[in-house]
Amino acid sequence: MTENPAIGPAPLAGVKVLDLSKILAGPYATMSFADLGADVTKVEHPDGGDPTRVWGPPFVGDDATYYLAVNRGKKSVTIDLKSDEGQRIVHRMLEDADVLVENFKPGSGLQRIFDYRALSEQYPHLVVLHISAFGEEGPLRDQPGYDMVAQAAGGLMSLTGEPGGAPMKAGYAMGDLGAALFGVIGVLAALVERNRTGRGQYVTTSLFECQLAMHVNWATNYFATRQRPRALGSAHPNLAPYQAYPARDGYFVVAVGNDTLWQHLCEALERPDLAADPRFLRNRNRIEHREALEEVLTEAFGSNTVEHWCRLLETHAVPVSPIRHLDEIYQDPHTAAIGMIGTVDHESGPLEQIAFPVNFGGARPPLRSAPPAHGQHTDEVLTKYREVPAVR
Repeated sequence: MTENPAIGPAPLAGVKVLDLSKILAGPYATMSFADLGADVTKVEHPDGGDPTRVWGPPFVGDDATYYLAVNRGKKSVTIDLKSDEGQRIVHRMLEDADVLVENFKPGSGLQRIFDYRALSEQYPHLVVLHISAFGEEGPLRDQPGYDMVAQAAGGLMSLTGEPGGAPMKAGYAMGDLGAALFGVIGVLAALVERNRTGRGQYVTTSLFECQLAMHVNWATNYFATRQRPRALGSAHPNLAPYQAYPARDGYFVVAVGNDTLWQHLCEALERPDLAADPRFLRNRNRIEHREALEEVLTEAFGSNTVEHWCRLLETHAVPVSPIRHLDEIYQDPHTAAIGMIGTVDHESGPLEQIAFPVNFGGARPPLRSAPPAHGQHTDEVLTKYREVPAVR
């Protein structure tokens, strides 16, 4: 049993997860289960395995870093899911599995072979997570999709970028990652319910649904006004000033979340005239006069450096930050202090990884093992499930 001395057994110790997914959303969800202590077995096709193994460069050893980012803590076995013997093996594995995660293409042969209605009759304890591009119903349900397709179809690209500029996707894969995280929530809720009822269930989510769920205030803004939202660059639709500004040597962000902070900002700038200006007195006034406010602050901040403004505004308790690059973040003492970067022992040497971002009892779940090589654990895992050696 996985155990951290500070918190005792890992939260999901004893939970067995069978991962039939690939690419990002499913593997990120199952890596999260592994981080929390679950026993995760990743099933890959004997010919090449998860496509992200070749999504490079860069590579570490034989695998692309993309694959290495979302598959730690798992065991890899190679099974041809379309073969009769492969399907028999998977069914044996499902007898003692708690969770099955898959993202089979809608209408595909594999989705029909591992249909939840049939699985639920054979394995009533099983929780199945199915992640798709567009969901189980509706005219788009059979459409395949990648993260950028979901960002486009789900509205994120229409809200990202500079006003009047070309649409842009988010820097992170918010379509895939959003579906992964909502999928994790759904599975955990289903496991809690199973503790009461003894029965598993079919949990579904999609990249499209999760994009809509993350609209949050953008959605309620639209429902209230029926006005089409537009991209605002780094600005906020409901707060001002709350965006990036150019200093003399670069950009930084100011986040004024209430009128008191606005007064603090005016004090830092030594501009009592701005604090008293009726155009800027309350947040609703500042939103109505956003362009005038941006013009005034852009001129003021352009007079000095990013470092100057960040130090000054910090002394006045105004939320502020330089816009940092990843190399700066990974070398930052704060990142080190909270333990968000760890290493696992990979066949090519120590491999740095971003840790699970939740602490339990003040302790972060340990990084348990490196992302597995293709089929690394086939013999170890399948010895008790197969009648004849699986194809390697």
